[in-house]
Amino acid sequence: MIFNIQRFSTHDGNGIRTMIFYKGCPLQCAWCCNPESQSFDYSILYDRRKCKSFGDCLAAGISGITHSDKGLEINRSAVPNPEFLRNVCLSRAIQISGEEKSTEELLLEIEKDLPFYKHSGGGVTLSGGEPLSQGENLVELLTLLKNKNLDVAMETSLHVEWPHVERCLGLVDTFLVDVKHTDGEKFKQYTGGNLSLVNTNLKQLVGKKENVIARIPVIPDFNDSMEEMEKIVDFIDSLHPIREIHFLPYHTLGTEKYAMLGMEYVFGKKKPVDETGLNNYIDYARNKGFTVKTGG
Repeated sequence: MIFNIQRFSTHDGNGIRTMIFYKGCPLQCAWCCNPESQSFDYSILYDRRKCKSFGDCLAAGISGITHSDKGLEINRSAVPNPEFLRNVCLSRAIQISGEEKSTEELLLEIEKDLPFYKHSGGGVTLSGGEPLSQGENLVELLTLLKNKNLDVAMETSLHVEWPHVERCLGLVDTFLVDVKHTDGEKFKQYTGGNLSLVNTNLKQLVGKKENVIARIPVIPDFNDSMEEMEKIVDFIDSLHPIREIHFLPYHTLGTEKYAMLGMEYVFGKKKPVDETGLNNYIDYARNKGFTVKTGG
């Protein structure tokens, strides 16, 4: 299942790229800017600002949708099939995140941008959510893209069992791997994940001579300190031949999505990390011999 296809992206890989965003992630990062990507199922977004009270959603007789003095209320756990709501709201106040697309349908979407890849040296980037958590359709798509000699990058947390990574070896040109922290307890507290699993996979991936770029999300109260960042960069430095690091500063662009999903955003009041605040981290990484980029 995917939740977005983004064209003409100039980050997350070389040249102009088509981004395929898969739905579903094994981590629950407290700062996640795409909360609609976390669930492997459909997600219901409701924007009160767009609601015109036409009543189509109520007239459809779908359980979980009610109206009170506060306005429209959605009990998401009581909606039997969110797909029923996809085209009900004329004002688009209710939207459904998640769409099933076959490998062939995805390939047709990707091929629309072939001229842009050829002229810019671009290609396709698979993101999420976590693409490695997808089923065999992921390998089918990667194989077709490989046969067409298209450049493929994959954004991943590597928080999956190794066979999910291994099946993609030789089919991905560049793995863009999040390296979030070196402290296992802090990693678990803020993401719900197992840092040992990630590190083991990363070491195996590097050992297979795959092309890996390390990406460090710079998050306030999580890893935005010189002490923590030095440890992260030092860890990456031990994983030769990784020689490129991207620092990704925290932003608050996902704040409204949390409200639309009825989710609490615990990082919603944190201030964005200004790129000028990355200078010391950039200098440290460059002194270690890394090529450094910011923002993707």
